[in-house]
Amino acid sequence: MRTTDMLTEIRDANLSYLMLAQQMIRSDKPAAIFRLGISEAIANLLDGLSNAQVMKLAGGASMLTRFRFDDAAVLGMLTHDKKERSLSQSHAAILLAAQAVNDIH
Repeated sequence: MRTTDMLTEIRDANLSYLMLAQQMIRSDKPAAIFRLGISEAIANLLDGLSNAQVMKLAGGASMLTRFRFDDAAVLGMLTHDKKERSLSQSHAAILLAAQAVNDIH
């Protein structure tokens, strides 16, 4: 993949993420904070971004999202087929809820 193609893909992913995050925050802030793994302060900042700010932020060369599954056990619960899939998803959600929220400083 060429660098320009990769940067375009990153921009598109960032833009999609920011637009979805804003939509989620405006619809149900507590649920969005949990699902996105962000603090209330970050949620408030994202909610207040103008369209121009969203475009500028999305256009950077770095991904704005972070892979939340640092724990192999959590990732394993979500990816392995089990008879009680809903139970493993619930357990994974509990483990994710216990993780500290990452603030941008």
